[in-house]
Parts: sequence; C-alpha cells; structure tokens
Amino acid sequence: MTTMAAQQQIPTERSQLSELVRERKAALGLSYERLAERCINPDTGEQTVKASWLHRLANGQPVIPPDYATLCGLAAGLEVPLGRVQDAAGAQFFGIDTVWSTSGEARALVERADRLTPKQREQLQRLLDAFTENTDE
Repeated sequence: MTTMAAQQQIPTERSQLSELVRERKAALGLSYERLAERCINPDTGEQTVKASWLHRLANGQPVIPPDYATLCGLAAGLEVPLGRVQDAAGAQFFGIDTVWSTSGEARALVERADRLTPKQREQLQRLLDAFTENTDE
C-alpha cells in the first residue's frame, strides 16, 4: 500500500467497486476495520488495504486506484472471486466493462459498455457467440 501513496487519488463517477465493497461488507456484517484486517494478499500474506481507504471507496470519495496486489487482498477479504473484483475495479476506475457471451463461455472487455444501446449489446453478444462457435477450427 505504500507505493500507492505516491499515486494520484482519482475521483470517479462510476461505482462498481464501491458498490461491491458496500454489498459484501454488509453481507459479512463487518466494520471497515475488520474488513481491512481480512484483506490479506494470499501470495504475500500482507494486508493490502487500510480501513480508511475502504471507507473512502465505499462512500464515493476520491481514492488511489487499487493495484493487482490490492485487488487480490480485497477479493480475499470480501470472499469473492478475484475476477469479480477486477471487473468492478476496471469498470469503476478505467471505464472497462465486461460483456459475457450468451453462453457464458466468452467475455470481452469493452470500454463504456454501459453506453451501448440494448441493440448494440445484443450485436456484441452475437459476435462473441460467433467466436465460441468456431473454437474447433
């Protein structure tokens, strides 16, 4: 977390990671302090976030975007798959939305997918499905 202190704090209008933290914190019945204590990166054994960062994130205040190690610890603390935390962070901080194919077998990272019309999202899903149909070739 010390290397993150040198980075710029970024306010964001998107809130996917913030919402995930609020949802899981409530579901687990944890305080910010207790949640932070649980955010241990499984690869290093180090605590990756502070309670104050979690509080600011959950309340929509500017925070330093998390790095990979932080996301690993956060996934452990929230008891969710790392991919779910990565998707939420990518959406909130970088405007990258994950769009799954109808089959659920393929996904694409799409900038600002939330701005696509329903028809455009359907076309994107058909495109993804076309790729999964041709995997034997």
